[in-house]
Amino acid sequence: MTQAEKEQDNGKEKEKEREKEKEKEQQRGVKRPIAPPLIQEPLHEQIQSNFVVVIHPGSRTLRIGRATDTLPVTVPHVIARRHKQSGQPRYEDAWLLRDGLNKPESNEQRQHGLKMVDQAIWSKKMSNGIRRTPVSAEQARAYNCQIRPAVLDSSTRVRWTNTAHHPPHLVGEEAIHVNPTDCYNIHWPIVRGRLNVHAGPGGSLTSVLADLETIWSHIIQKQLDIPIKDLKYYRCILLVPDICNREHIKEVVNMLLLNMGFSAIIVHQESVSATFGSGLSSACVVDVGDQKTSICCVEDGVSHRNSRLCLAYGGSDVTRTFYWLLQRAGFPYRDCQLSSRLDCQLLQHLKETLCHLDQDISGLQDHEFQTRFPEAPTLLYQVRLGDEKLQAPMGLFYPTTFGIVAQKMTSLQCRSQGDSEDPYDEHYLLATQSKQDQSSKSAADRKAVPRPGGGLDGDMSGQGGIGDLSDLPRGCSSGGGTKGEVDLGTAQGDCLIGAGEVEEPLSAHLSRKTAIISQFESRALGLDKAILHSIDCCASDETKRKMYSSILVVGGGLMFSGAQEFLLHRIINKMPPSFRRLVDNVEVITRPKDMDPWLISWKGGAVLACLDTTQEMWIHQREWQRFGVRMLRERAAFVW
Repeated sequence: MTQAEKEQDNGKEKEKEREKEKEKEQQRGVKRPIAPPLIQEPLHEQIQSNFVVVIHPGSRTLRIGRATDTLPVTVPHVIARRHKQSGQPRYEDAWLLRDGLNKPESNEQRQHGLKMVDQAIWSKKMSNGIRRTPVSAEQARAYNCQIRPAVLDSSTRVRWTNTAHHPPHLVGEEAIHVNPTDCYNIHWPIVRGRLNVHAGPGGSLTSVLADLETIWSHIIQKQLDIPIKDLKYYRCILLVPDICNREHIKEVVNMLLLNMGFSAIIVHQESVSATFGSGLSSACVVDVGDQKTSICCVEDGVSHRNSRLCLAYGGSDVTRTFYWLLQRAGFPYRDCQLSSRLDCQLLQHLKETLCHLDQDISGLQDHEFQTRFPEAPTLLYQVRLGDEKLQAPMGLFYPTTFGIVAQKMTSLQCRSQGDSEDPYDEHYLLATQSKQDQSSKSAADRKAVPRPGGGLDGDMSGQGGIGDLSDLPRGCSSGGGTKGEVDLGTAQGDCLIGAGEVEEPLSAHLSRKTAIISQFESRALGLDKAILHSIDCCASDETKRKMYSSILVVGGGLMFSGAQEFLLHRIINKMPPSFRRLVDNVEVITRPKDMDPWLISWKGGAVLACLDTTQEMWIHQREWQRFGVRMLRERAAFVW
């Protein structure tokens, strides 16, 4: 008998002995403990980054690509949809035009803002210690009015998009180059960081979501070479603004998982992704986009709720202001119209190539540009410009120059209105608090009620909500600014309103708080003042020091030469005196790792896909089908 056979026989004998012992115990009435069934721990499968698609949707540009791609696919975030019926009126979402520009006060406000810009330009000395000599628009106008274009070519290679085969929709550059006489409506599904829901044609939430699905599906198929039927093997990382409409985000996630068919998704904030992409652990992230500017302080991968701020202006407002300044200087291309898509493209190109924030560049300078339009000759223009190239981007620091009247210009982080599919949200927690907790909280709120003329006696570092003061602006002066400007002042303790000890009903306190916030949001904060406000809302002095030493500028709206030094100078001059002594080094970072600023947030999303810590953040399709928006509260890396 072999050794293996002996071991097998021994094993059988041992099993027989165990069975006999069990029978004896049962006869004696001995109860053995029941072993619980074996439950396998969920195994974290290894995720392949080339099967993760990172989507960063912007107001003007969509960035999308695999997490393993060096660069994302970048396309204009626009769609052209063919009319369903002949004779249907054309509709086109505006590019550079926006509400609030044609008010009677708009031109007066622009002129006032330009005066403040000129004063700021004159007050800052050049590197050689000499003040700039201002150049009036009349000096350039006399020359530009005499300029006539030179014909370089009788025809141009630029063509209108071929619509002879009647495609139902066109995306990206093809949509921009649709002939205005063709039967297509032009839609930009995202405006100022939010879904472009409006009362016009194609403005319903369903239509906007359909536009997003069509654009993203088209790019995934044509540019990434991924068939839509194969998306069940892919995962998605969606980057969203820090201040967003949660109902809209829920609908977009629903569209990605159920309509497009991704197997799983992670929803993360743009600001946190920017710190991942730049390799910084903590930073005050300043995202200057085409239509909005978002500011938020991020520490160790967490976005500070109270520091979030969204300004309703960006690069397109600088472009429109530059066009206004060009007209004052006798712009030789006199057929330019803000309602034309191709003219808007030309103006954006001129802004990107000519504008700067370098104080050492002064005096009149001559430039050339070409116009290349379908069915028209290629023309060469000469233009002479002076301070216009500096004045336009300075509108970001003096937003009254944009001439926007009676519009909400500043958004703060507010409590969610709740969702019927998520019954156990923060509203549920508030409603189920004991009466003692509610009465003590009401007393604390009344004690921290703001009063004119003093400091704010209350903690502003908690979660924003209906019953607390976290969404009140800090670091503001009640009488600051003129013509829509807000002046934050230099003292750290300056606030929009102060505190008093006289008690008042909670309802009165809430109504006062709402009125104060509305007044604050209607004013236009300059970029430097908004950064100071955001940092001042951080909870501790140590966190504020971190933020001052790492101000990260991302997005494509501030990509001007000299922008880094200019913003640094403004921050140092306006920061509270107490912090000038405490902060060792104020640093503005515009190109971390020598990357383009518009790429950083997308790159951070790609980094996120490779981290082991993101395993528990994935929301799978079946989980979403069963639990819906509650999964975002459970899995999102930020407070939903």
